[in-house]
Amino acid sequence: MVDGPAVPRRAIVGWRRDRDDDAWVARLACGHAQHVRHEPPFVSRPWVADAEGRAARIGAPLGCRRCADGEPPTERGVADLPDPRAAKGDRMRTLGLLGGMSWESTAHYYARINRRVRDRLGGLRSAEMVLRSVDFAEIAALQEAGDWEAAGARLAHEARTLEAAGADVLVLCTNTMHVVADRIEEATTVPLLHLADATGRRVQEAGVGTVALLGTRYTMELPFYRERLEDRFGLEVRVPDEAGRALLQRVIFEELCLGEVRDASRAAVAEVVRELADGGAEGAIEGCTEIGMLRLGELLDLPLFDTTALHADAAADVAMGAALDA
Repeated sequence: MVDGPAVPRRAIVGWRRDRDDDAWVARLACGHAQHVRHEPPFVSRPWVADAEGRAARIGAPLGCRRCADGEPPTERGVADLPDPRAAKGDRMRTLGLLGGMSWESTAHYYARINRRVRDRLGGLRSAEMVLRSVDFAEIAALQEAGDWEAAGARLAHEARTLEAAGADVLVLCTNTMHVVADRIEEATTVPLLHLADATGRRVQEAGVGTVALLGTRYTMELPFYRERLEDRFGLEVRVPDEAGRALLQRVIFEELCLGEVRDASRAAVAEVVRELADGGAEGAIEGCTEIGMLRLGELLDLPLFDTTALHADAAADVAMGAALDA
């Protein structure tokens, strides 16, 4: 008897649904995928039907016959997937929302995505989503301490949980925490819809070359957001002066994240934007997912780019079949 090739064991890095029979498929670190079934009495794996059970097995080894046979990787990004509307049952891609930072803006994401799907597809249609909402107090403390390593590890873990729950695309519902987007992408095998890309594309389409960036102190001062807009979209990005940055930080964390909208703060933030416009800014990015609550468009006469709305719309479009980079 001649033995066949040894079957190497590869780490499970995520999960997805099979679009034909709805069975769970393990994504492996090698780039292959393998069905993992619970079909008693023949195969007993009750944990595969439970999100926590699947999440607990992220990192566990699984034999990969395709590696043994020398097959190339098969897992692909969203832009390479077939249009989900052609799949069995007209099923949409499942969005994995990582939110709670703050929940005020996450609620807007959930509502806007569903409204866009309903308006586009009609009737009782709504988006397929899984949501993981974290305790923002814990994340805010890590932000304040500058502990981006710990924050990245925490959100990477939560993103893996979303993937294990069946998410086809990840949506990080916060501008600031895109500072750890790379950590999330490294920890998962499904694509992340980057908020700065959805925003930069719309600014570019609007013909705006010099744009003001409003947000938390971290978004305005750290390079991760500004450089992505500059490098990928050729934008000139300007931020408020120290006083303006301090004002925005206070309004965001002490008011908007608590659901408070004060007229005095609206007026003060609008004045910051006017100063940037006087200095050459042709438009302004509302680069914090809560800033849209201020309704600055009622006070200003220049293009405003609401990142919550832009990101949510892009997520809905990807769920309905658009390519990730569309």
